[in-house]
Amino acid sequence: MKYFISDKDVRPAYLQLYTQLRDDIVSNAYLFGSKLPSKRILAEEAGISVITVEHAYGLLCDEGYVESRERSGYFIIYRQDDFISRGSNFGAVFSRSENQAHGLPFSFPFTVLAKTMRKVLSDYGEHIFERSPNKGCLQLRQALSLYLKRNAGIEADCGAIVVGAGAEYLYSLVVQLLGKGIYAVEKPSYKKIKQVYEAHGVTCEQLELLGDGISSAALNASRATVLHVTPFNSFPSHITASASKRREYLRWAEDRGGYIVEDNYDSELTVSKKNEETLFGTGSGRVLYINTFSRTVSPSVRVGYMVLPPDKLGEFEEKLGFYSCTVPVFEQLVLAELINGGEFERHINRVRREKRKLLK
Repeated sequence: MKYFISDKDVRPAYLQLYTQLRDDIVSNAYLFGSKLPSKRILAEEAGISVITVEHAYGLLCDEGYVESRERSGYFIIYRQDDFISRGSNFGAVFSRSENQAHGLPFSFPFTVLAKTMRKVLSDYGEHIFERSPNKGCLQLRQALSLYLKRNAGIEADCGAIVVGAGAEYLYSLVVQLLGKGIYAVEKPSYKKIKQVYEAHGVTCEQLELLGDGISSAALNASRATVLHVTPFNSFPSHITASASKRREYLRWAEDRGGYIVEDNYDSELTVSKKNEETLFGTGSGRVLYINTFSRTVSPSVRVGYMVLPPDKLGEFEEKLGFYSCTVPVFEQLVLAELINGGEFERHINRVRREKRKLLK
């Protein structure tokens, strides 16, 4: 058996094992209906505890890759045809304008949130009154760094992550970092994107969306040097950019020395069992990645984060390093605890399963 745990990997042993098993399942090394190795055998061969294997198997069950059958073991239930097609109108059911009170299955468990808040108060005490570093608390940025690596294929040191009070605030930082100039946005797009940019003196060009993303003709004719896109489930069109269109966006940025603002809103709540690929994850160095917790936790949690490309880190410190973080320390520590404890990802996986049920 090829599974092994590396001491050099920053991830816990159960996440390393989970990732290796998941990759084998997705690549059809294990076929639908086949049985995973027993926990005891896998633990012995990988040199880890049975509890560690059990935790990894539990995550695979949570994501819908396998199911546990009493006294029989763990069996593969993942199939490629479980993926929703690009042409589905599923996005119309869950729009950006809605809050998360769409039904109990899609709300973050209040009891979990309350328990985590109590734990943070107990663990940190009066430290929650301390001032946050300008980019955000180290605990949250470290948690996000590991989370993005294992879930989005994004390699980002915590120093490249900036925490702020929601997406609109982060859009304003983008303008101050990249300059005013001409920005291209999707047509149609979430109206606040254009509103925030124009409020900061940016000239916005609206580029027409077709079935697979922005029109190539509109993209080529644009005078912009910054392209703001929502590759996954753009609102209100619910269009997802195809893989070839995403590569076209990257070529566009490279050809004109421009930058892409990747607004990855709602991407974690895909109905697919495979995480959506990101533009930032390609390593082009021309992408700024933005996401928030307003969809995954609650609209009332005004917390977002931006991942900067390597060549913009120094410039950010020079231009914007004087800013104070706009998110209270307590909220940041609660989110860090939800991520590190696994509750955040378990909730996401639960929502994905419930969404898939609605499609059957």
